[in-house]
Amino acid sequence: MPQRTLLLVLFDGVQSLDVTGPLEVFTGAEQHTPGTYRIRTASLDGGPVRTSSGLTLVPDGALTGEPGPHTLLVPGGEGTRSPDPRLTEWLRTHGPRVRRLVSVCTGSVLLAAAGLLDGRRATTHWAYCDKLARDHPAVRVEPEPIYVRDGHIATSAGVTSGIDLALALVEEDLDRDVALAIARHLVVFLRRPGNQAQFSAQLAAQTARREPLREVQRWIGEHPAGDLTVESLAARARLSPRHFARAFREETGTTPGRYVDRVRLEHARRLLEDTSGGIEEISRASGYGTPEAMRRAFLRSLGTPPTEYRRRFRPAPAH
Repeated sequence: MPQRTLLLVLFDGVQSLDVTGPLEVFTGAEQHTPGTYRIRTASLDGGPVRTSSGLTLVPDGALTGEPGPHTLLVPGGEGTRSPDPRLTEWLRTHGPRVRRLVSVCTGSVLLAAAGLLDGRRATTHWAYCDKLARDHPAVRVEPEPIYVRDGHIATSAGVTSGIDLALALVEEDLDRDVALAIARHLVVFLRRPGNQAQFSAQLAAQTARREPLREVQRWIGEHPAGDLTVESLAARARLSPRHFARAFREETGTTPGRYVDRVRLEHARRLLEDTSGGIEEISRASGYGTPEAMRRAFLRSLGTPPTEYRRRFRPAPAH
């Protein structure tokens, strides 16, 4: 089996977990199967960098003159907001020469700035998807998945999703058993499907400032099959339905109905991905009442029925 070189780019303001998460996965693969990966870290000048959390990372060397690796991994972090132009130019020059180009979190912003994502599907941290799309209209930004593969380029969403993508790449390079062994060692799932949502309904909406409304948000999340009409939720918040609906939208950025729809859809998706329950059982547990109501919700939001969603995105059973 040929050894694959992996080069991980470092820069000031990098998110430490964007670096260490994938690094632990690929190092684990090399320890499990020696000779699999040759892993190097490099900064522009070869000097130490300071992460966004204050850690100092010492690279193996400089990017200047670095021969083309098999896999080039670009992490994200605060340093991607105003990147060194030399780094963007280095990526523009060397990015097209690698066999596999990978980004974590806002590392995709650097790839886009270097013109490496033009005409391609990509993702990034959910909070930066809109900005990536605005600043780089030639990139087809997909805000939903935790990672996206488009040819030899793979981009992942925020922070820990880099671990999911790294596990997927190890499984591709070696096999599932190796990836599973690494996942067990790191105490993570093997593995969240790439098209799994990168953020929850609760994260998509703002958290209300007032305690009665925050309590309603918690109640919705814990009781998706309960009575979640505006009238019922307003009574729980001790507000009139009209006052409740207005206050909820002002403080969360969405209407009560839309928030309930997101929570129920998220709950159903998790049950389809993580359990073997029947469609009728899941539809009741998620507050849809009937399989047909759940089917319509899935088609409207995801463009696929629940049965097909389960077939695509439920991880294969471990052996």
